[in-house]
Amino acid sequence: MSTFHYSGFSFYFNNEPIQIISGAIHYFRVVPEYWEDRLLKLKACGFNTVETYAAWNIHEPQKGQYNFEGIADLVRFIEIAGKIGLHVIVRPSPYICAEWEFGGMPAWLLAEPDMRLRCYHKPFLEHVDAYYDALLPKLRPLLCTQGGPIIAMQIENEYGSYGNDKPYLNYLKDAMIKRGIDVLLFTSDGPEDYMLQGGMVDGVLATVNFGSRPAEAFAKLRKYQSDAPIMCMEFWNGWFDHWREGHHTRPAQDVAEVLDEMLSMGASVNFYMFHGGTNFGFYNGANGHTEDSYEPTITSYDYDVLLNESGEPTDKYYAVREVIAKHQKLADIELPQPVAKRAYGEVAMTGQAALSLNISRISQPIQSAYPVPMEKLGQDYGFIQYSTFLSGPRPKQPLNIQDLHDRALVFLDGRILGTLDRSQSGAIIEFEVPEGGAHLSILVENMGRVNYGPYIKDLKGVTEGVRHGMQFLSDWTIHSLPLSDLSDLLFEPISSHMEPSFYRGEFTVNSVADTFLSLDGWIKGVVFVNGFNLGRYWNVGPQRTLYVPGPLLREGSNEIIIFELHGAAAPRIRFVDKPDLG
Repeated sequence: MSTFHYSGFSFYFNNEPIQIISGAIHYFRVVPEYWEDRLLKLKACGFNTVETYAAWNIHEPQKGQYNFEGIADLVRFIEIAGKIGLHVIVRPSPYICAEWEFGGMPAWLLAEPDMRLRCYHKPFLEHVDAYYDALLPKLRPLLCTQGGPIIAMQIENEYGSYGNDKPYLNYLKDAMIKRGIDVLLFTSDGPEDYMLQGGMVDGVLATVNFGSRPAEAFAKLRKYQSDAPIMCMEFWNGWFDHWREGHHTRPAQDVAEVLDEMLSMGASVNFYMFHGGTNFGFYNGANGHTEDSYEPTITSYDYDVLLNESGEPTDKYYAVREVIAKHQKLADIELPQPVAKRAYGEVAMTGQAALSLNISRISQPIQSAYPVPMEKLGQDYGFIQYSTFLSGPRPKQPLNIQDLHDRALVFLDGRILGTLDRSQSGAIIEFEVPEGGAHLSILVENMGRVNYGPYIKDLKGVTEGVRHGMQFLSDWTIHSLPLSDLSDLLFEPISSHMEPSFYRGEFTVNSVADTFLSLDGWIKGVVFVNGFNLGRYWNVGPQRTLYVPGPLLREGSNEIIIFELHGAAAPRIRFVDKPDLG
């Protein structure tokens, strides 16, 4: 058994003063085979602690169905950290932000009528309790008070940026304590008056999050908490990227100088991030700070931090280690061998499965008088198609998808009319209906639920209705397309039809290594390698390659399936040995 506490302005581990130098690595953004590699590199950089969120939607993907295996094996991640001599900070909030889908909350919450999030709403708290009943007993044996590596755990996450419901925060605190969580509890908020006022909890250590001006941030914290150690729980040494913008970078020297200032003040620090990893599958989040704004996050979570997306040290890694060495005695650096990278070359797609010809093979139709959002149909991620028949004749009128979330391809009698995008207002699709009528189909992509701010209640699909002119349209056939099982697709030879299609190819690997998938010539879609959803690509940038960790490959034959929304003029891809992010 060990103890971790604070007295006065210092932290103590087993009654010895300790300055926490921590880095964030999210187990759910790194394939399990690489957890030890990333953690060893954290320790070699001079860090004594690793921090991770726990993502509720990874662990309870369906209500009452829990998953703690594979990439969701949080216990194993923590055990590896402890084995190599690292302390662990866990942030198991119902909400984590993290640029992660829906801030980590499960999509099925939104299926319940009148659900209120992140507040003292009994139906929400009942779900939190059930989740905690599954999660916290797994963490309790790993607490330092039980001989494990966990020294501290968080209550909620940057709550003062969202609300000021103190009964809610105290409920979470009590929920953790009564389930045996007896390590140091803390909150983290931005260094603003209203954030600290809304997010702090009586009897719980407050920490602050920032990227620069530490003296100013800690002065604000001291205003509200004058008798405790100072800690930056999120030192933003890099930043994340949205589509339609450039790759964010921050100079290594700037990061080193701010860190030096913090350590010289005696502050503890947690780097957000140390290693970002990847938003595999459909788990990227989005920002929507106003009712009309929407900016989805890219698949890469490189974050321009100490380890890049594929786990290799950057200039920032060595600059930070040099600063830490000024303040603490470090052993000679012993980095694991770099993970091999290979360019497997060009692969030609040999099969095509048009969505229009395969939709009934991978989805059962649902009839509805009106369009229904994904969540009401038990669907969490992916795509959804709405189809109806319009009688004719009708004059040319605009199509209005009322409250579209998020991006729609519109077809009339199988011919694409255009694209409507929630994040690009002003686009208009108009059409007339001939004498005999016409079939209207709308393929909607869920591009990631909002993960931060007041608009996190973000249902997906067509959330209100569809109008042609002023008339609402009814009698819809709906197909849910989570793309979780593609085994029934019927592939045919490649055709010249530019329509939403699945493309299939095979490639041979003689020696397994990390690689990067270049998608030059492709427009927008999703990639599956040996059945694993790598994530989204989009030619609007900044991401031009997808990271393919070696453990996803196998020696011999490998399969790649690409769901391309706009059709591929030259259905070929290339595996290269370097990423293109910029």
